[in-house]
Amino acid sequence: MLHGSDTWPIRTKNEVALQRAEMRMIRWMCDVRLQDRVPTKGLKERERLGLVDIISALKQMGCNGMGMWLRKEDNDSEKKCMAYEVEGVRP
Repeated sequence: MLHGSDTWPIRTKNEVALQRAEMRMIRWMCDVRLQDRVPTKGLKERERLGLVDIISALKQMGCNGMGMWLRKEDNDSEKKCMAYEVEGVRP
């Protein structure tokens, strides 16, 4: 679900949508239906399955992606673009 997420802009509405999707998947995996009326906070399946909160995983992956850019060689074109400074002033 987080494939390529190191380049995503993290917005609040995206976080909410990801959390909802994650809870639907956790409920599906553990066969807990909404009709069972088990509140989300009452679910201990995330700990039982050994899952990390999706938002913290997303933020951690973003940090890893930046490390990839910083480890590139100095003559790499992508790394040069990060350090590029535009000369002059805006009209």
